[in-house]
Amino acid sequence: MIDMHIHVVNSQLPGAKADQTRLAKPPEETAAWLAREMTEAAVTQALAMGCLAVSADDPLGVRSTLAVADCLPGLFAIGIADPANTSAEHLARVEQELTAGRVKALKGYSGYVHFGPDSPEYAPYYRLAANYELPFIFHTGDTYSVRAKVKYAHPLRMDEAAVDNPDVRFVMAHFGNPWLADAAEVVYKNENVWADLSGLLVGDDAAFAEMAQRGALDEVAHDVRRAMRYAERPDRFLYGSDWPLAPMRRYREFVERIVPAEQRSAVFAENARQLFRL
Repeated sequence: MIDMHIHVVNSQLPGAKADQTRLAKPPEETAAWLAREMTEAAVTQALAMGCLAVSADDPLGVRSTLAVADCLPGLFAIGIADPANTSAEHLARVEQELTAGRVKALKGYSGYVHFGPDSPEYAPYYRLAANYELPFIFHTGDTYSVRAKVKYAHPLRMDEAAVDNPDVRFVMAHFGNPWLADAAEVVYKNENVWADLSGLLVGDDAAFAEMAQRGALDEVAHDVRRAMRYAERPDRFLYGSDWPLAPMRRYREFVERIVPAEQRSAVFAENARQLFRL
């Protein structure tokens, strides 16, 4: 099983509300904690986001993520594409990082940064993604920050990027929630768009138990399942938990309510294995 959307470091997103002090631990402690969660959820591989605080010596914000990956086989890094940094010097450093081969995808934090997937500032990153055959993930849907502008995270902006960059494989993180119907249409019509099912619900074990008791898990699962049926592309959906915003085992059980049994091997593993070349 592959969890393609987790965090092992503070993403350093402007105004983010989530308490990520739990991720301010030495890499070996974070790796041990994550290993326990992965074992309990039967996850064998995971992809972890870098942080938005890119720098000259860390152009994709992955140094801390890679430090955790060094302690945990099966963990891989996703680099952050910062549209505010498009100088030739910065892009050369990004390419050098990509040449090393330790980054499995790029990500844009649309909404948190006031650029959408259709913003021209991402164009040089798209060229790099195409050249290195790396998927490009975008945050889509709701954000955890009052400083974010959600118009930049609307899934219809992914359609613009997908049409104009057919040689790039795009992933809509969080399936554009709450704009599930719009996100489903983008997956349906574009051969180069995937969606992950991470971050649809967040909370600890007690919160998930409470949501189950009042029927909230089934309500959300029904809405997501209907959108996936509209998309008609079970090979375009990926499992992610957005850990540690949700316990891995609890979130896996929730997504199992969404995905039909005959599609689970694809959604929980094979689609990601092929897309990220794991």
